[in-house]
Amino acid sequence: MSIVRIETLGCRLNQIESEAAARFFIDDGFSVDMKGVTSSVPEDTETRLCILNTCTVTQKAEQKARRIIRLQLKKYPYACVLVTGCYAQLNPAEIKAIDKRIAVIGGQIKSRIAEIPPLLKKNLSYFSSENFAALINNKISSSLPQKQGFPEASFKLATSSFVAHSRASIKIQDGCNNSCTYCAIHLARGKSVSIPVETALQRVLELEEKGNDEVVITTVNIGQYRAEYNGEVFNFTRLLKFLLENTKKIAFRISSLYPEVVTDEFCQVIKNPRVRPHFHLSVQSGSDKVLECMNRAYKRDAVITACQKLSQVKDNPFLACDIITGFPGESDEDFEQTMDLCNKCNFSWIHAFPYSERPGTPAAIMKPKVPQSLSGERAKKITDFAIKNKINYVKQFEGKELTAILETVRRPLVMSGKSETMIYHAVTENFIHCEIKTDKPLTVNKSVHLRIVKTLPERILKGGEIEALAEVIS
Repeated sequence: MSIVRIETLGCRLNQIESEAAARFFIDDGFSVDMKGVTSSVPEDTETRLCILNTCTVTQKAEQKARRIIRLQLKKYPYACVLVTGCYAQLNPAEIKAIDKRIAVIGGQIKSRIAEIPPLLKKNLSYFSSENFAALINNKISSSLPQKQGFPEASFKLATSSFVAHSRASIKIQDGCNNSCTYCAIHLARGKSVSIPVETALQRVLELEEKGNDEVVITTVNIGQYRAEYNGEVFNFTRLLKFLLENTKKIAFRISSLYPEVVTDEFCQVIKNPRVRPHFHLSVQSGSDKVLECMNRAYKRDAVITACQKLSQVKDNPFLACDIITGFPGESDEDFEQTMDLCNKCNFSWIHAFPYSERPGTPAAIMKPKVPQSLSGERAKKITDFAIKNKINYVKQFEGKELTAILETVRRPLVMSGKSETMIYHAVTENFIHCEIKTDKPLTVNKSVHLRIVKTLPERILKGGEIEALAEVIS
């Protein structure tokens, strides 16, 4: 049957939802391709539907989405282009105005993508991309969410088998009740909703039964997870403890943490060796003044305390964070406080990016503005610091044995006079991305024991995916 193409921008939550959408199409008999479109791909007249799952975290993310939409329209001239996600939620009219072949399903009703496969199958014999786009716009996406301001059937887009991503994931929370002054995500995804406890357990058990050795827990705001089970209100700490108690061997990786989640009770739970020693904290700034202007719910000392606790409970964990530079009013002193925080926490990696003004947010009208050139300089300074720290962190593990999850098989490496050697990529328990060359058959998303052979500083400097070479022990 016809190929459906799905491309994803932005966060891991988007990636999971795209994987689930792919599964709906595959189960209905369609072939699904999740590779991104490029200017070098040839024109394809067979594809009937392209889906783009978008992000709105920065202006660049929206610009990239528009570029890909236009490229999909060009490369797949007989396809309807369905745009969903956060950008689609906030600017549907702008997107539809690009072309009549475009359909839009806002991020808060993304679950309605599950209705598309039977509709597409029904219309294939007399397919018109413009008519199909109009059908989606008028029949599927025209009505408001069941509960306005909240994501609709948010956990419907779930799957236990993955097309483009090797490591299994589960979404346990969506939306956000915070109103950070720079952020449009709470507007795009809506108010916080949480997966029922029993559903979370059922899905993790299914992943474990299918042989997955690790699951990544994903959320928008993990601190807002709340669900009732047997008369008890579960927060994330209680849920994680429950999942550990009711599963046998599957490991848990937490995709993102807020400092206020790192309580003494949480630290007791993550002592379990099945919780990976890898934690990414949402920080944004090391200045209390800037954090207050951002309307963040914590101060710098809470970040430092959280990092100290995590480092005490796990042996040399990989600690990472996000930092925004050039927020309105950020002075040189504020930035130096951020650098000081990064030093005190000794982050193994920092995702630093210049502030991007989002229309409709309070920060968009805040003054004084920080020049983009200065924001960029500050982001580069933090990134240079982060690169040095990551190289030093990986070097500490040279010669050491670690557990890792095999992600992908890249390609066979033909070596004269030898058996075929395969190149594998794997992620260690503490988030070191490794390349393995071996003639042993390895299974995706299964655990392997490996030894870190060599750090690859040049690749880290260039922002490459692979940070070390490793060899399989067992």
